[in-house]
Amino acid sequence: MTDTGGGAGEVLVVTGMSGAGRSTVGNALEDLDWYVVDNLPPQMLRPLLDITGLAAGALPRVAAVVDVRGRGLFEDLPDVMDALRKGRQVRLMFLDASDEVLVRRFEAVRRPHPLQGEGTILDGIQRERRRLAPIRESADLIIDTSAYNIHQLATTVSELFLEESSARHTITVQSFGFKYGVPPDADLVADMRFLPNPFWNEELRHLTGQDGRVRDFVLAQEGAMEFLDAYAQSLAPVLAGYQRENKRHSTVAVGCTGGKHRSVAMAEQLAARLSTVPGVAVRVKHRDLGRE
Repeated sequence: MTDTGGGAGEVLVVTGMSGAGRSTVGNALEDLDWYVVDNLPPQMLRPLLDITGLAAGALPRVAAVVDVRGRGLFEDLPDVMDALRKGRQVRLMFLDASDEVLVRRFEAVRRPHPLQGEGTILDGIQRERRRLAPIRESADLIIDTSAYNIHQLATTVSELFLEESSARHTITVQSFGFKYGVPPDADLVADMRFLPNPFWNEELRHLTGQDGRVRDFVLAQEGAMEFLDAYAQSLAPVLAGYQRENKRHSTVAVGCTGGKHRSVAMAEQLAARLSTVPGVAVRVKHRDLGRE
């Protein structure tokens, strides 16, 4: 995508499920010196972009929080985003969380869901999820906040956008356990269950993939090194394409049964290989490492 806005600043639209952390993200971006506009109707995005273009560098990074509080106006967001993207680099961040977590958050603050009406909190969440489905599909960055508290979410946002100053694309390599579910915000998923499980080795069971003994065991298995070399090589053109298309973030999820041994060891090895790709910053996360 070509930025035809001259010296106009960067624009990020933040949206997603109510209760998923939009306010926390807005505050984190403000701390990073973004100019943040909250509860902006989609129809006001074009005037906002025009202002950033006229600001002559005074507003280099602008974030607009757009959500269902805009009532009927919110329905126009997909069309507005399509129109804006034809002339400027405008990115869309979508915040999500599981229904169970969202219900718990609304109950904790004792507030109704904005689409709840005469129904339950879950009714409102399901209505909103259906309404947001096409918007989620067009997002440049999806963050699932189910496992985050407000401090962890703020830290995640800070890490993502601080790294942008030195890289055109940030990739998160995240280990996980299939028995806890595939990460919903993963762009690509790799399955390490083709390797023997260290869990069945009494000497390794209590350790994790971050321990040298487990790492050596996993890497010594038939196919492990071949997979790492081939998969890293196959991702290189994908990451180059992401940069050409101005996709600034992606997540590669690496899974095994419990997310403790194979996926952890292989995720760290894969991240080390991807760190050599030009223009790419690599982060490693282990989602299920602390679970039993």
